[in-house]
Amino acid sequence: MRRLFPLFLLLGGCGLHPLYGGGPSSAAGRLLATVSVDPIDGQAGWLVRHSLIDRLGSASRTSAEYRLEVELDDQIVGLGINDQNTVTRERRTLRARYRLVDTSRAGVVVVDATAGADAGIDVTSSDYSTLAAEQKTLENVSDEIADQIVARLALYARRAG
Repeated sequence: MRRLFPLFLLLGGCGLHPLYGGGPSSAAGRLLATVSVDPIDGQAGWLVRHSLIDRLGSASRTSAEYRLEVELDDQIVGLGINDQNTVTRERRTLRARYRLVDTSRAGVVVVDATAGADAGIDVTSSDYSTLAAEQKTLENVSDEIADQIVARLALYARRAG
């Protein structure tokens, strides 16, 4: 421990700062608390929207300072084919284009970005297990998309605030 002490002194000068340093009173915390999430089409949209609401702590705020608009593209593509010409592996890809709109500045878009996630799915002889795997994969990639979006919004808040 004694030999590591000088290394701890160097960490303070490296320029790294916690994104959520200060908790709810940080720039990221303040911005994220003022974001409303527009409805998103489809089952994937419902999952992503509710994941975002969970992470932002926002419900359907009507007087929010920012509005988050999200468009999704959800695809499942068969990858592996066995000797009976049957798909044995699928890849689920979820892509999101999102915009953070500042409602107090006449709808100026302050963040316009994309997020993406994908995962592989084993296709079995049981339709039920394959469908369950596809559903669970959709839930997982929806959470990953929401994490990416919230991290990007927090980064914007840190830079802007």
